[in-house]
Order: sequence, then structure tokens, then C-alpha cells
Amino acid sequence: MRITLRVIGIGPGNPRQLTLEAVDALADVDVFLVLDKGSAKRSLVAARHEILARHAPADHRVIEIADPPRDRHPDDYDAEVRRWHAARAAVIAEALAGELADGGVAAFLVWGDPALYDSTLRIVDDLCAQPHLDIDVQVIPGVTSASALTAAHRITANRVGEPIHITTGRRLAETPDGADTNQIVMLDGDLTFRDIADRDDHIWWGAYVGTDDEILISGRVADVADRIVAARAEARSRVGWIMDIYLLRKN
Repeated sequence: MRITLRVIGIGPGNPRQLTLEAVDALADVDVFLVLDKGSAKRSLVAARHEILARHAPADHRVIEIADPPRDRHPDDYDAEVRRWHAARAAVIAEALAGELADGGVAAFLVWGDPALYDSTLRIVDDLCAQPHLDIDVQVIPGVTSASALTAAHRITANRVGEPIHITTGRRLAETPDGADTNQIVMLDGDLTFRDIADRDDHIWWGAYVGTDDEILISGRVADVADRIVAARAEARSRVGWIMDIYLLRKN
């Protein structure tokens, strides 16, 4: 079975942040694949549907696939992620075989950019290894949450000549010496900066960046850490999920 599979970056949540290339890539897709993350994140699925209503063909189809369960606190994190990705690839392959005709075009819509802390391309690699699928993969870059964050705060990601380090909350404590001048931190549900940063470090934090629910807080870590904790907890309770990111800068 031969198919074209597009992995389309759609930005951090505002449909107006779609690139022209992404709009063109949406125009002739037969089937859009959506991993349904459960009722707490139904608004994520709804946002994707809004983008499709604006830019996809009138006769497009959306296949919602139940996301396989994942152990959030495994003994072996890397092994659990590999197992989860393999399970995702298996259910996606089944959906493609059952819903798409030979020669058809399918697509994933990926928050932000597919290359930055997103697992879709790794799952696509597993799909390409399936013996019954001959897949032409096309990747469309998107506006990253990092660029949306700095734009929302009207700042640059680094001062003149300084490096930028992109990491996750789980890895923040492992940042090498000299690489911690400007750190963009993603996937930090524990707000690890409270244990890592100096009191005088500056933080620019944002949640739901670029959307109607956008929340922005910035200042010295000592001054705004409690505000960020409270705002994050309130937003997660109200919306049911949260996507946030921050830039941490040495004073």
C-alpha cells in the first residue's frame, strides 16, 4: 500500500500562526489522523478541527485514534517511551490500512514544530518499517512555542553573542556549566526552576501562548515564582490541561 504521509506543524495553538506552506499542505489531504488524549484534552482536538474547517478540503475525513496508555512514572523512562511509541505506531498503521485508499494522502497536525520535543516523527519512522506500507513522508515546519513565547513577551531569546540551551524540566538540573545563560524549558510540570535557578535569575513564563487563554508572567525568580505556581494550578484546573514554556536567564 502506497501512501503520502504529511507531518504538519501547526504552531502553538493560534490558527493565524499557520504558515503558508502548512495551508498548502492541508489542501489535498484525504484523511487527518488525530490521537485522542481523552476528555481532559478534548479542547486540543477541537482546536485542530477549527484549523481543518478553515483550510482542509470540504470532503476531508478525520480519524480519531485512542491514544494508548502510558506509564508516567516508569522505572525505565526511555524503555517506556519506546514501548509507548511502538503501541502508537501499531494503532496508527491499523487506521491507515482501514481508512485510506492506495495512493491516498494522510496527515498529522503537530503542535508547534515537529522537530522540537514531539514524538510524531519517531512514530513515523516505526510506521515506515511496516512491511505492508510504502510511505512518502513529508514534513512541514511550524511556528515553535519558543518563538511564540519570546514574541509574546517582546524579547529576544538571548543577549548579544550568548548561547541558547533548549531542554526539559526533567533535564534542567543536568544543564552543563556555561550553557545555562539562556535556557528555554519545555515539558516542566514540576516547575523545576524553583529548585535550580538563582533568586536573581529572570524568567519569562507563558501558558497557552498565542491562544485566547494565554497567560504571561515575567520577572525575577524570587519575585514571580509563587505567582507562576498559582497561575499554572488555576489554569490547569479551569481548562483541564496546560501547555506552558519558559525562558530562564542568568542575571
